[in-house]
Amino acid sequence: MTTELSSLLAFTHQLAWQAGKITLRYFQSDLAIEHKADASPVTIADREAEAFLRAALQERYPDHAILGEEEGLSGGAGATYRWILDPIDGTKTFVRGMPLYGVMIGLLREGQPILGVVNMPALNEIVYAAQGLGCWWNGRPCRVSPVTSLNTSLVVATIAHGYERYNRADAFQRIIATCGLFRTWGDCYGHLLVATGRAEVALDPIMSVWDAAALLPILSEAGGTFTDWQGNATIENEEGMSTNGLVFDEVLRCINR
Repeated sequence: MTTELSSLLAFTHQLAWQAGKITLRYFQSDLAIEHKADASPVTIADREAEAFLRAALQERYPDHAILGEEEGLSGGAGATYRWILDPIDGTKTFVRGMPLYGVMIGLLREGQPILGVVNMPALNEIVYAAQGLGCWWNGRPCRVSPVTSLNTSLVVATIAHGYERYNRADAFQRIIATCGLFRTWGDCYGHLLVATGRAEVALDPIMSVWDAAALLPILSEAGGTFTDWQGNATIENEEGMSTNGLVFDEVLRCINR
């Protein structure tokens, strides 16, 4: 299985890098923006990147299922492996020319996340991991930080207000009041900051499965945690929280107080 996972990870790394090159062709350009049924934006860059990923995966692994943000689910419902694609995580900021967007690819085996790759094309950073193979950042091993207290931690979040819509306003304020430093470096990049030891906590009050699938194996292999706000290691509960593991219990106490 280790050899198989190594092969899967190497192939996924290559795909994420190539999809990132597609997005860069449109980055900081005069893009036409459409809006989906949920009012979220989508561009030709999203669609081309996902189409490329789907075609490559279907050719290499025809028995695998694929779920993507833009084109939904394809492949057998009973497939052992399911790829989860987010061709541009952070489209709202991508269309504003901001570099904190990522190409995200996750892989589930029998419903469990086992592999994740996140490419930040405009930053020239790529973080990748697979179960039992460690976490890697631009070709070198990476780990979460050794910080042990929330009051000396850097907390990052995708949004800085509006948590009341998700019944998380009080919990968010308690975390912010306790932490040492707070910044809004959000979407997938915030979680990568935790995995690479540059922040201790990343908060997202609302996430889809394609936002989360790549992150759980990345954080786990880096020595941290990716969970919902109740501490469950899942990608299914439409919210997410990354920690370096050492401040995990303290963050949960802030949430549940």
